[in-house]
Amino acid sequence: MRFSFCLAILLVLIAPVSNAEPFNAEHLVTIDRIGAPVVSPDGQSVVYTLRRTDLDADTGRYDLWISPVAGGEARQLTSHPANDTSPAWSPDGRHVLFLSNRGEATQVWRIPVNGGEAEPVTDLPLGVGSFRIAPTENRLVVSMSVYLDCDDLTCTVERKAAEANSPISAKSYDQLFMRHWDHWLDETRSQLFSIQLDEAGIADGTPARVTMLDADIPSRIWGGNEEYAISPDGETLFFAARLRDANEPTSTNFDIYTTSLDDSGDDSGDNRGSPENLTEGNPAWDTAPVVSPDGRYLAYLAMSRPGFEADQYRIVLRDLRAGDNRVLTEGWDRSPSSIAFTADGQSILAVAQDVGHRTLWRFGLDGAAPVKLVDSGTVAGLDVAGEDIVYAMNSLGSPSELHVLDTDTGASRRITDVSSRTLAGVEMGEYEQFSFEGADGATVYGFVVKPVGFEAGATYPVAFLIHGGPQGSFSNNFHYRWNPQTYAGQGFAAVMIDFHGSTGYGQAFTDSISGDWGGKPLEDLQLGLAAALERYRFLDGDRVCALGASYGGYMINWIAGQWPERFRCLVNHDGIFDNRSMYYTTEELWFPEWEHGGPYFSNPEGYELHNPALYVDRWQTPMLVIHGELDYRVPVTQGIATFTALQRRGIESRFLYFPDENHWVLKPNNSIHWHEQVNEWLHKYLSEN
Repeated sequence: MRFSFCLAILLVLIAPVSNAEPFNAEHLVTIDRIGAPVVSPDGQSVVYTLRRTDLDADTGRYDLWISPVAGGEARQLTSHPANDTSPAWSPDGRHVLFLSNRGEATQVWRIPVNGGEAEPVTDLPLGVGSFRIAPTENRLVVSMSVYLDCDDLTCTVERKAAEANSPISAKSYDQLFMRHWDHWLDETRSQLFSIQLDEAGIADGTPARVTMLDADIPSRIWGGNEEYAISPDGETLFFAARLRDANEPTSTNFDIYTTSLDDSGDDSGDNRGSPENLTEGNPAWDTAPVVSPDGRYLAYLAMSRPGFEADQYRIVLRDLRAGDNRVLTEGWDRSPSSIAFTADGQSILAVAQDVGHRTLWRFGLDGAAPVKLVDSGTVAGLDVAGEDIVYAMNSLGSPSELHVLDTDTGASRRITDVSSRTLAGVEMGEYEQFSFEGADGATVYGFVVKPVGFEAGATYPVAFLIHGGPQGSFSNNFHYRWNPQTYAGQGFAAVMIDFHGSTGYGQAFTDSISGDWGGKPLEDLQLGLAAALERYRFLDGDRVCALGASYGGYMINWIAGQWPERFRCLVNHDGIFDNRSMYYTTEELWFPEWEHGGPYFSNPEGYELHNPALYVDRWQTPMLVIHGELDYRVPVTQGIATFTALQRRGIESRFLYFPDENHWVLKPNNSIHWHEQVNEWLHKYLSEN
């Protein structure tokens, strides 16, 4: 029996709470946040991180918790001022290993499950970025950033100290990248090392570098241990890597490599082996390797078009005995973001965006038709517990909680309740998914969120939210930066449209935005707002403000020139103002080159076709412009240029500047201030006449 949350046009949802407090930005920032589930070897327990916000310290605090898979009271495993993250079970199930910055550098620690104090597993002179323990329990694989020409870790430590103490602060570069996301790069590379464990499970001996490539492994900025895997016999390592050469800023060519762990851990300090490239024939993105429980198969995600970061991922299965590959998802028009083998090794579980949701699927290795296991909300992480599946689930009306799916009966039950501590007595707006005929006659989807305290017959001002990406989605998930419930709590209705280019609606729909940034997407937004106003009579079409970030911020600038009389106000966060200067100052060049048809100097027409800077003479709508100094994806000069244009046009405007934030606003107090400023702007222009 297939499990599903039945959905035609989704209407959830949260019953009104008597005398409830409306959801607000402080609730959003201070909610306890649960991490992905990690199930014990016997399938009886699940460990996870729990993040709690410390507003006084302006940071999040991470500890480890454990819950019975069968249900019952959760138990806190770690409690320390330092952050404890990335939990993993020892193969015998007696300990939980984790990363902690309790000392001078982040190291691997462990704590007994049945009681006892945490103790360090590693004591290395450099910080550990990620780790995996071998199923054979005799070694760890860890990532550390080192200079490639150093023979040992001490060399890297000494060189870093010398650079820090040097009176010369200048850095020189002979090729791109110079900077990435929010920091300038240096000559170190993240590499994987193998460390032998003694009989007690503590690191023993010299770490041996096993990834002998000029690449960052795991990848910048968010790569972790999902980019490498160890075979069940503990003898082989599989990892994803993109070479750090002159082509890196224009390349999406990650490959899957393999290398032996047999000789790592001797006194030489290296593995003395060259990794083998298993996907050399594919010039596009290959990543997320996982090994079947019996060690026969390697599964991974693979794109087919080089230079396109939003291409469809396919699940590729490699027979490690025969050496041949086959695609499991041929003909399936979705793009999985993560995969895992079932406990029996006969199927692969995959999470993928799907018509405004992030759903869970099962693919048999025998080629049987895929089965959708969870079909609404957002599956945010999963692990197997015998024949059952433990997964994190959130939605527009609820933060993530852990659930268990019984694959025999199709029944699902929730096993955690972490959000009740901060959300008890808090009311959120009801939400609904709708569809309409968009550009070129395509069916386009959106969501509407009612304001808290909704009363039938009343009308409400509208926050019209535009997602970034542009290959993204304002889907049925609980977003920690752009959460429509924060507007619902202010008395606004929220409307979000998944315009052409959005993900989860088939690859052709995603592809359709490339070269057409200001065409079909704008038409969808126009048709979508009109459809929402027609369908939902409580929306006040005369009181609408539009808000967006990144590509959404670009669209705000585009709307200012192409749809100038529609909105009472605009909010532009980290948005692109000028496509030409954006190309020459951003860091990941494959993105604009794919989207606009090559480098600017070879195809200026492609960049100027939908360039907001060319239509400033039409601007007239008040705009709040927000930007972070450390945003190297959309540099701060784009925001400054937007504000300059507004001021010189004599348009009411404000520039909100964060000197210590990147493309996102992450610090708790900055986040609250961000929401206060945005809400003030909306209230100013959406109040009754």
